[in-house]
Amino acid sequence: MIEVLSVSRYYGSFPAVQDVTFQVQSGEILGFLGPNGAGKTTTMRMITGFLRPTRGDVRIHDVSVVEHPLEAKQYLGYLPEDNPLYPEYTPREYLTFRAGLYQVDHVQDALDRVVERTGIARVLDRPIGELSKGYRQRVGLAAALLHDPEILILDEPTTGLDPLQIVEIRELIRELGKEKTILLSTHILPEVQQLAHRVIIIHQGRIVAEGTPEELARRTAGGRVRALFRAERAAVEQALRSGDWVVGFELREEAGGRVAAVVVPRLQDEDPRERLFRTAVEHGLTLLELGMEGASLEEVFVHLTEERESREEAA
Repeated sequence: MIEVLSVSRYYGSFPAVQDVTFQVQSGEILGFLGPNGAGKTTTMRMITGFLRPTRGDVRIHDVSVVEHPLEAKQYLGYLPEDNPLYPEYTPREYLTFRAGLYQVDHVQDALDRVVERTGIARVLDRPIGELSKGYRQRVGLAAALLHDPEILILDEPTTGLDPLQIVEIRELIRELGKEKTILLSTHILPEVQQLAHRVIIIHQGRIVAEGTPEELARRTAGGRVRALFRAERAAVEQALRSGDWVVGFELREEAGGRVAAVVVPRLQDEDPRERLFRTAVEHGLTLLELGMEGASLEEVFVHLTEERESREEAA
């Protein structure tokens, strides 16, 4: 659906984005996560054809955005971070104007569809400049949906909204994700955790991690394994200390000769539950319960970005 192929963008000698490669599959909500200045917006603008890569290419349905930008843009609906609107227009006037730019057939049918989809009927004839930020975002989404694109590119769609507006826009994005492929850029961690099927974390213009929120939590030292043993505390402690995959652990004795353990694993691809199960078998421990307590996406983000910075400082 979307292929980002080794794209880089330099401003003079400054690398805003460096050799970024990823794919977005059909029907997926992909969260593009990073701090302010990480390169998210620059990448979004290259994907949508508003900014030409210094190197690399983007392909939409196998159409090159660099070589055939107008053809590629037919598949895309784009809500930029600044959501440019004309404050003196009403939503009806603005959407009619945008429909003309898209050369939309049956304009009134298209307007009826996006107005209902985004819930802006009650403000359709009020000046955009008088609308709340939440309604302005809805108008921007309606404009992005006018030509019924298969793909939505949303750059920081909830920035500047109040808590109620954030909930409303998130719910709208979730509903749109049932029928559209969505690439969602944000620096707000709960946004990604609640909406995305898969996450890419970008930091200082480079991708530092990719996977589902659950996979990232499992691969990060913040992810913890919870276990319950029927064994002596000393035996459990000895077994856990023998494992080089264990960063740390906490033990608590419970009634009935049981010991509860919270184990912090090292960063690794293997599921630490498997390692803990094998450790229990090797040391003759009776394992009653075993489960994963994943790191929050905030812990994942902090861990990966700090790890990257540490490597760069060491170099």
